[in-house]
Amino acid sequence: MEKECVDNVTTDKSKSWRKIKNMVHWSPFVMSFKKKYPWIQLAGHAGSFKAAANGRILKKHCESEQRCLDRLMMDVLKPFVPTYHGDVVKDGERYNQMDDLLADFDSPCVMDCKMGVRTYLEEELTKARKKPSLRKDMYQKMIEVDPEAPTEEENTQRAVTKPRYMQWRETISSTATLGFRIEGIKKEDGSVNRDFKKTKTREQVTEAFREFTKGNQNILIAYRDRLKDIRDTLEVSPFFKCHEVIGSSLLFIHDKKEQAKVWMIDFGKTTPLPEGQTLKHDVPWQEGNREDGYLSGLNNLIDILTAMEGKQA
Repeated sequence: MEKECVDNVTTDKSKSWRKIKNMVHWSPFVMSFKKKYPWIQLAGHAGSFKAAANGRILKKHCESEQRCLDRLMMDVLKPFVPTYHGDVVKDGERYNQMDDLLADFDSPCVMDCKMGVRTYLEEELTKARKKPSLRKDMYQKMIEVDPEAPTEEENTQRAVTKPRYMQWRETISSTATLGFRIEGIKKEDGSVNRDFKKTKTREQVTEAFREFTKGNQNILIAYRDRLKDIRDTLEVSPFFKCHEVIGSSLLFIHDKKEQAKVWMIDFGKTTPLPEGQTLKHDVPWQEGNREDGYLSGLNNLIDILTAMEGKQA
């Protein structure tokens, strides 16, 4: 969920804004929409979103995400997730309707950080192991990132199994080591960078944040404080305690006015635990314990931003 822009003169301003709003609202996912919401390119969700009226956005319906959003609206985490307004049908498609997080920002910079020490559910791994078919497409993706990654056998087959690819994918970024990874960054000029697959070390992540914020101390402090508020709330959240949070992101947004906020987004893979079971979210994952490492990643993010304070860009 995430992004925005506009300009003109006093009396013409509201007219021109209305015109743009209507164009975005009624046109069928045209370029104007993509420009207005460039964050869809960040997380690779093109086609999943439509514009809606009144500062809202429509995201293609997902049953598990809807269940999570319904519950989150009654949880202490509500201030840190997009406000959910139920599901709607538009152009024959069903969508979850929620607040556009970019509505109050002026030409914002946006970063999507995927949280946790893994981005797949345990059941996905189990399922993939039961039918370990060889995947040429995943082999292709692997060698594009690292030609040295496949084994001799995999090179001969020119294919890898899905479990192998899933687990390898987490080790090349900071997911396995820091408990989060940068998925993409959109700058205020509209340019999008998704080339973070091999951003792995604390130093590399720090450099990406420095470039993203231009070393602006006010923005860095606002982000750090917001993350601390999220952490404090997660620690007392009934929702968080009893859900395995996988594939969810923290969305960082700031603009030239030094407004800076972070929200929790994307709950399509977040699944409830069996009755009576809870997670700590900051202990190592061992297959079967369902731990996701979300808090570990959040703590590392807070440490990185804290260390950046007072340092020159």
